[in-house]
Amino acid sequence: MRKSFPARLALACWICAVAMFLGQGATAEQQSVSVRVQIVRKAAAKSEKPVAPTHDASEVVIWLTPLDHAVETAADPEPGKRPQIVQKNKAFHPHLLVARVGSMVDFPNRDPFFHNVFSLFDGKRFDLGLYEAGATNSVRFDRAGVSFLFCNIHPEMSAVVVAVNTPYYGMSDKSGNVSIANVPDGRYELHVWYERSLPEDLNGLARRVQIAAGTRDLGAIIVPENPSFSPTHKNKYGQDYAPPPAQTYGHP
Repeated sequence: MRKSFPARLALACWICAVAMFLGQGATAEQQSVSVRVQIVRKAAAKSEKPVAPTHDASEVVIWLTPLDHAVETAADPEPGKRPQIVQKNKAFHPHLLVARVGSMVDFPNRDPFFHNVFSLFDGKRFDLGLYEAGATNSVRFDRAGVSFLFCNIHPEMSAVVVAVNTPYYGMSDKSGNVSIANVPDGRYELHVWYERSLPEDLNGLARRVQIAAGTRDLGAIIVPENPSFSPTHKNKYGQDYAPPPAQTYGHP
């Protein structure tokens, strides 16, 4: 039995809606940009050993700064939806945070004792002082740059905030895969940051790229690791941390 005109019209509209939905999904998928990073440990000074790739290629930050169009200022989310770095078990979680310039980042203390957060290097310079368990302090990262964060009480605590002036950024997983979502076609400046690399090596990785339908896979990037990297640091006064008090027990 032949369908009536209204029924045929409704079916045609449904087919068009499904096609548009699938097309939008394909477009959204096409707008992602992929990069693969490989971390290679540089040969130490006076060493003739060849470089070798590391097994964990996570926490390499890639961002694309548009050259053909301006980007809108990031919206300021509600306090409950802000990015945060939690102080728990004498560690910062996460260790690495990437945020848009202008973002407010919360630093809640989830340990049952005092903590401090300070940064006196490069990016955002601040000192939140001592604050107790359950308290939260916040910092607005209002300029692009890399901020190394420490606690003036616990030398084992460190974190990094990378503030970028673009919405197009991503971080590598352990396999070195990076995916940057919703990147429009155009020209971009590609930047790379890795905590264990020297600044001059990272500056040498920056380059201009053209993003289009056929160039959404930017290929592999070799990231050299500094063999002399050390996580040790001074306290906020530029001095070594005081050693923990020795546990002494008197004789009964």
